Amino acid sequence: MAKWSANLKATFDRAFPERQIYHRSGGTVRYISISPWQQAICALGAAALAGWTIFLTGTFALGGSTGSLTGSSDDRELAKYERWVQELRAKDALSRSLLEERTDAFQRETAEWEDRQKALEELFEQLKGDENLDVSALKGDGADLLVQASIEEADDRQSRDSFRMTATLDTSGNRVSVRNLKYNQERMLDEAEDLAIERAERARSVIQLTTIGSDRIMESAEMGGPLVSMANLTAGGDTLSAQDASFYNRLTETQARVAEMQYYEQIVESLPLGAPVGVPFRYTSPYGIRVDPFIKRPRWHNGIDVAAYGGAPIVASGPGTVSFAGARSGYGRVVEVDHGYGFKSRYGHLRSITVSKGDTVNVGDLVGKMGTTGRSTGYHLHFEVFFNGKAYDPVKFLKAGRHVHEE
Repeated sequence: MAKWSANLKATFDRAFPERQIYHRSGGTVRYISISPWQQAICALGAAALAGWTIFLTGTFALGGSTGSLTGSSDDRELAKYERWVQELRAKDALSRSLLEERTDAFQRETAEWEDRQKALEELFEQLKGDENLDVSALKGDGADLLVQASIEEADDRQSRDSFRMTATLDTSGNRVSVRNLKYNQERMLDEAEDLAIERAERARSVIQLTTIGSDRIMESAEMGGPLVSMANLTAGGDTLSAQDASFYNRLTETQARVAEMQYYEQIVESLPLGAPVGVPFRYTSPYGIRVDPFIKRPRWHNGIDVAAYGGAPIVASGPGTVSFAGARSGYGRVVEVDHGYGFKSRYGHLRSITVSKGDTVNVGDLVGKMGTTGRSTGYHLHFEVFFNGKAYDPVKFLKAGRHVHEE
């Protein structure tokens, strides 16, 4: 009996394997599954209709008229077959209705998944680049960035293992679980947020080395980020489930993290962190209190003095726009560069100036030649760095630059 049952089941499976109908429209592929039992019901209905047709044809052929069907037993038989056909049709209609419901549900799930995927793609566009800070303007002469997850001189931060984006979308095979796809998308969102936080921390570490601190810079910051479209918050006119609403809340938070990361990286990109002299130089006078070489008494020194030789190339310490180029009392020939975000650098005692007001310069671009004009006792560069009009120690900026530029 068990063998007979197994053979019958195998025959049924061979006769009615599960079938799928695929439909491609507008670049989207959808499929409709037809189960073996639905196929069997349809086949049974078709066989019944065919049998009934054969029965009627034979009756007309043998009896010559419909009069032979007027007998009471024939009427009962006919009524039985009619009820049977009606039941089969009702079952077929129910199966089709269930199939349409499941198809609509699948299409809604697919549309929601596509909306999530689009939002993630836009987010990852902002995260493209090397795992280290991708600050091209600080890569003078092709130097690699050396910023790591922590810097000794900066604020202490919890160390963490370097990671890569490990969450992927597995779309292999004919059947793809939308639920699993959404789960992988949530993992990708988590990792994107971790990456944005880590890159923001690296940029903040460089800023911290300048002794200005990111908090002071953030006081005048105007930050923003991409908005999540309200169209993503509804699906088919219905409010999203709690799980989907949670995803879009997390997406908004991650976008804010990415905006913060981009802001800090843009600041690092603009800082005057490069050496102001294009050849080897030596420090001759520090920032702060020093003995004035003219009056031989302690006086405040607003910058640092570095020396090389007469005519040595003086270069921009960071990217920006030339805000002043000319003579100024005490400085002789001087160039000032506005780096944005409140930062400026000043290059004094120049022999000659090679830029004009309004010129755009990048890190390492020539702005003049070393000289001894103005209140000077010999060939050197007087270098100053300002933030919001206040002078800061340029050595701190050059020290931070050593964590960004490879010597």
